Amino acid sequence: MVTGPAYGNQRSSNALQFAKALFLCGHNIKKVFFYQEGVYNDNIFTLPASDEIDIVRSWQVFAKEKKIKLDVCIGAALRRGVFDATKFNIDNLPYGFRLSSLGNLAQLILSCDRFIKF
Repeated sequence: MVTGPAYGNQRSSNALQFAKALFLCGHNIKKVFFYQEGVYNDNIFTLPASDEIDIVRSWQVFAKEKKIKLDVCIGAALRRGVFDATKFNIDNLPYGFRLSSLGNLAQLILSCDRFIKF
């Protein structure tokens, strides 16, 4: 679970680097869940400076390469202005991310052997 924003602290970047390292060591990740301030990783309008890492696009590329799901807490997203076109008339949720519930997070936690929060 990622609770840190795309920019402002290292939690999202650390989570991405950790996830990449897990795959290099032969482990698997079912899903990454973005919660609280972590939903700021899931806004297509996030535009970093040209000399900064584009963490939003980095999550998208990683998820596509490794075929993992990127879930975003719907409640936290709506409070922070992140919307999905399937439910609303506006869409700023990047490709590869999907709105999800805390119930889905609970089911995921019950089905995996490790849960790590950043």
